[in-house]
Amino acid sequence: MANKRDYYDVLGVSRDASDADIKKAYRKLSKKYHPDINTEAGADEKFKEVAEAYEVLSDSQKRAAYDQYGHASTDPNFGAGFGGGFGGFSGGAGFGFEDIFDTFFGGSAGGGRRANAPRKGNDLQYRINLTFEEAIFGKETTIKYNRNEECHTCHGTGAKAGTEPVTCHKCHGSGTIQVERNSPFGRVMTQMTCDVCGGSGKEIKEKCTTCHGSGIESVSHSVKVTVPAGVEEGNQIRLSGQGEAGSNGGPYGDLYVVFHVEPSKEFKRDGTEIYYTLPITFSQAALGDEIQVPTVHGKVKLKVPAGTQTGTTFRLKGKGAPSVRSGYTGDQQVTVKVVTPSKLTEKQHELFKQLAKEMGSNVKEQEGGFFNKMRDIFNAD
Repeated sequence: MANKRDYYDVLGVSRDASDADIKKAYRKLSKKYHPDINTEAGADEKFKEVAEAYEVLSDSQKRAAYDQYGHASTDPNFGAGFGGGFGGFSGGAGFGFEDIFDTFFGGSAGGGRRANAPRKGNDLQYRINLTFEEAIFGKETTIKYNRNEECHTCHGTGAKAGTEPVTCHKCHGSGTIQVERNSPFGRVMTQMTCDVCGGSGKEIKEKCTTCHGSGIESVSHSVKVTVPAGVEEGNQIRLSGQGEAGSNGGPYGDLYVVFHVEPSKEFKRDGTEIYYTLPITFSQAALGDEIQVPTVHGKVKLKVPAGTQTGTTFRLKGKGAPSVRSGYTGDQQVTVKVVTPSKLTEKQHELFKQLAKEMGSNVKEQEGGFFNKMRDIFNAD
């Protein structure tokens, strides 16, 4: 294990990397070194190394263990020894492997992060509601939300105007202190985060009147968002640095914008395909017609051939939705539905009866039965 590279270095990400950043890095590297694509010597080993790193860092529990114990956490014998495992001490109920490391190393075993290391700010999420058409064509909008930013008065120091933080008198700027504690092996010295400066290594004598020493303040923030054409329900985009302020000089977090798309009363959508049901009359189905059909791109003419049956589908090329990834625009599928009239004039009634006779159908005058019979005639295969 001594020769193993750090998993974060393998993927080329920082220890503060988000799950999305880790996944993105893995996809890029796995594609680069995949044996079916890269035939260079050593590509196979690099591919295995990338896969191993991703397996650990993509799992929150494995990642937490790795952050604390390093490669030791991936050893199958991790935690074994000392007479059957760290959890087997008598007279120490609940005293386990993590307590052992905490006793000796103060929770920083395996290369844990320094208490005063820069930390990235929290990520935020914002939901944008879109109409059916806005999701298809995209739009630009400005959103407003509250976030924690660096205090405008003290510029993040937490100190009162005209003063500066000083080196912590207790930890002398290291952010950690040594504490003597009892352990199963006797009294030992452990390293802990300084309780005076909170690990920053700096002590604030006079706190800022705006942020009260925190170095951050909640403010209303606005940012312009470009909604890509073709987004669908649940899609999201990441706006780097638009989240909350980091600590100890760390960068801002990210903002994830999630899209909610309102359904359309006329259309249905599946990816790049749009579906529309076109109601037509008996005469249009029998004789044919040229009909104006609505699409999200505007009305277009559709030629309905004579003898069209209900359920027949026509395709309008390029009248669907665009793909966010490729830019390809799909089609609109128009399904014909022959509508049975609910009311007729006396003349129309007689004409339909004559038509039925001409078509060889013996239509009986029954309540609700005449038009059902006519519908069967026009919908017949």
